[in-house]
Amino acid sequence: MAQTPSTSWRLDETYIKVKGKWTYYYRALDKDGNTIDFYLSSTRNAKAAKRFLAKSIKGLSRWDFPKKLNTDKAAAYGTAIQELKEEGKLPPETEHRQVKYLNNRLESDHGKLKRLVKPTLGFKSMKIAYATLKGFEVMRALKKGQASAFQYQNGIQGEVRLIERCFNLGDSAIAEVMKIMNAHFQQEAC
Repeated sequence: MAQTPSTSWRLDETYIKVKGKWTYYYRALDKDGNTIDFYLSSTRNAKAAKRFLAKSIKGLSRWDFPKKLNTDKAAAYGTAIQELKEEGKLPPETEHRQVKYLNNRLESDHGKLKRLVKPTLGFKSMKIAYATLKGFEVMRALKKGQASAFQYQNGIQGEVRLIERCFNLGDSAIAEVMKIMNAHFQQEAC
């Protein structure tokens, strides 16, 4: 079963070092902890928050738009949300809640991501940082089970096969299913 993101999103940013300077890593999770989107910016202001939120909602169907956006007390989010509503990119009924404890799951997820980033000792460029963080986010989403609908097997084997298919490293989906079925029927025959 494919997981659809909840319509209650948590938005926050954390700090990542790039070329010896702190940059801002914006992230969005739904209330169940599923990753929705991320954005790396050299600035922390309303313009960057707006770009991040616009990127996150781009291409969504009307029924997939968030009904509630939960943020910390940063004023940048309020400005960005209001501007997107005025431009018609965000429905006017979208509720903006500034309740700190609602972002606890996101703050916890930041910590898990930072444990992956720390051994890198910072990044040499924004491009490298973004590519690496994108890989980290994909692997974290797999670990959270966000791609389970596309896996033919459970567990780590299913994740490996999914990645192989995405990068054309393994068998095609049909060939893979045939191998699994043959193995299953051989076990039953024994």
